[in-house]
Amino acid sequence: MEKTSSTWKELLDRLQQKTAIVELGGGEKRIASQHKKGKLSARERIGYLIDSESRFLEIGSFAADGMYEDEGGCPSAGVVTGVGYVCGRMCVIVANDATVKAGAWFPMTAKKSLRAQEVSMENHLPIIYLVDSAGVYLPMQDEIFPDKEHFGRQFRNNSKMSAMGIVQVAAIMGSCVAGGAYLPIMSDEALIVDKTGSIFLAGSYLVKAAIGETVDNETLGGATTHCEISGVTDNKYDSDQDCLDAIRRIFATLGENPKAGFDRIEAQKSGITGDQMLEIFPLERVKPYDMLEVIAGLVDEGALDEYKKDYGKTLICGTARIEGWAVGIVANQRKVVKTAKGEMQMGGVIYSDSADKAARFIMNCNQRKIPLVFLQDVSGFMVGSKAEHGGIIKDGAKMVNAMANSVVPKFTFILGNSYGAGNYAMCGKAYDPRLIFSWPSAQMAVMSGVSAAKTLLQIKVSSLKKSGKLISEEEENQLFEEITQKYEEQLSPYYAAARLWVDGVIDPRETRKVISMGIEAANHAQITERFNVGVIQT
Repeated sequence: MEKTSSTWKELLDRLQQKTAIVELGGGEKRIASQHKKGKLSARERIGYLIDSESRFLEIGSFAADGMYEDEGGCPSAGVVTGVGYVCGRMCVIVANDATVKAGAWFPMTAKKSLRAQEVSMENHLPIIYLVDSAGVYLPMQDEIFPDKEHFGRQFRNNSKMSAMGIVQVAAIMGSCVAGGAYLPIMSDEALIVDKTGSIFLAGSYLVKAAIGETVDNETLGGATTHCEISGVTDNKYDSDQDCLDAIRRIFATLGENPKAGFDRIEAQKSGITGDQMLEIFPLERVKPYDMLEVIAGLVDEGALDEYKKDYGKTLICGTARIEGWAVGIVANQRKVVKTAKGEMQMGGVIYSDSADKAARFIMNCNQRKIPLVFLQDVSGFMVGSKAEHGGIIKDGAKMVNAMANSVVPKFTFILGNSYGAGNYAMCGKAYDPRLIFSWPSAQMAVMSGVSAAKTLLQIKVSSLKKSGKLISEEEENQLFEEITQKYEEQLSPYYAAARLWVDGVIDPRETRKVISMGIEAANHAQITERFNVGVIQT
């Protein structure tokens, strides 16, 4: 127990250290430079804007982590996004970080900003844009500008969100250049900070080069110009704080929309503490454990009501409450179980009976309008002749079908392993979970590191032999180590978070908060689509 506890400490210390680094954005000197200009940093703006002592759920804090090193890095992809509360109203906030390359858009900046808009659209939450950006990072424009999910998609979303009745408020708190100028002006309300905020399709240098006109940026597109002459912006404010106060006043007047109606009662504490949950969860990937004991640290005390607990035991299904919210849980059981027929089944593996059970449970949750929570520690589906003859593909397809067509909101957490088709069946990123987060103990890939390394080694050695090259056992071992190291890097939850395959890496003790805020957000969007699985495999 001591070893597990100390190892968890190492993982959580690393999470804390990495979080502290990305929260500095471009660094303390650049933050100080912002302050000299009379500007707050992106995170300071969010801290000032949201209700005091309220919860904030950051999304994509590790986006671009370890990427763009040749360009000097891009912490948090140069933009801070998340879900918070403004005057008691839940909303999405997007704040450009001008300390990172002047807030310029990298490819991951676009992906992260679009993810924030997606959260707003899926949950019908108002969105606030705190704009301070130099526009597209030109050296990488081919990866940002023209494709469907690139820079321009945000303006398409602006238009769609407006038509959906989603409130959009933008504050121009620094540069707002070229195509990016459309984002605040396509919002419902466009505010601007005097002297520091500016908005134009082309800056003074480009204007000079293009048409020969000499004009300074303030005259060209400053607050006075756009509030008093062009009418492009609504009102100007003397400081960041004044502008943020104005946003709060707007949110104080927002009317309520109909809710989805997910059930909630008074919250209870979890059955065990978060620290106790960490002690139960082993970091040795092959070590079995009882997922029910981990679930006790996530759900309100005594809330779990298992579904078909004596059937399909490698998947735990059941209804529970998390901070009072009714939820349906689908979780991989990691201990070895025994069927009624006396067959031993490996933990973390999805068998035909467990897939069959999960499919039916997911359908029931849709029928009862209960949000779904998936807890992943999955090695994949069972393989071999017995499983194939028993119809594992058919039963797995049934589970995937029910999960993919669910109309209730889904939330996914990767606790340990997330391998192969198991990732898909347990609502991986491809299946539109409203939120998806990893624990620091998570790994995500087609297969485990050892299995993949052995397979890749065999392919490499075979290729070398075909070209007439024979390698010694020592060289083969060295090659194996190199392949393993590279693959292990890709298994890291931070590798996944950097590419937004997950929304972030969290301390496991924060899981209850994420689920609760996620369901609260989802409750703002009524379910209008009818649950229909189409043709289901039987």
